[in-house]
Amino acid sequence: MRPLPVFAGKLIDVSVVQTFKIGELTVAPGASILLEQARASHLFTVLSGWAFRYKTLEDGRRQIINYALPGDFLGLQAAMSDMMGHGIEALTDTVLCVFPRDKLWEFFAADTQLAYNMTWLAASQERSLDEQILSLGRRSAIERVAYLLWYLFDKARELGMTKRNRLVMPMRQSHLADTLGLSVVHTNKTLQKLRKAGSIELDDRTLRIVDEQALKTLARVDEVQNPPRPLI
Repeated sequence: MRPLPVFAGKLIDVSVVQTFKIGELTVAPGASILLEQARASHLFTVLSGWAFRYKTLEDGRRQIINYALPGDFLGLQAAMSDMMGHGIEALTDTVLCVFPRDKLWEFFAADTQLAYNMTWLAASQERSLDEQILSLGRRSAIERVAYLLWYLFDKARELGMTKRNRLVMPMRQSHLADTLGLSVVHTNKTLQKLRKAGSIELDDRTLRIVDEQALKTLARVDEVQNPPRPLI
């Protein structure tokens, strides 16, 4: 049995969620969850696994916007407009909770706590996009890499996905490069600099943060603390 989602110390009313849930979907690595410029009839919550949001140019160049982990809500943009402005792809075997798009407003009305939780998730996603814009526009290459590694580690740690201060990261260096707006070669060299600085260890896609404060200082992490995020 899956654990009950908690927000601010309160259990979410699972019976309400079950009323709108129409099933679960398992998606293989590399498979599309939502397509760019497509109309989505379903919305999703990530139950397990990793996925990423992205946009592509006509010539195939891709920008990864951010990463989705358990508890993240996918497809809210499609609920507000007819078409998805970005795509979502699974990085690992990913299990999704499926909701019908046309029932979203009933879903909001059924439980004010759930409506607030979804608003919280949307606001948190907006804040992560602020940091992504800052990275692409003003952070140096090493600051970009340091921030992304710390951000993913901290987000996963909050979900209990780290073990002995280690996180298995399923993305390749090409994913990191597409996130950071760097070439794969530049990304590789920058990772090597971080390793030599002694703040991280990254071997076989397993990240260990050796000196978190040094990594945060290098990444220019905003120390504003968020409350625990909700799971829907």
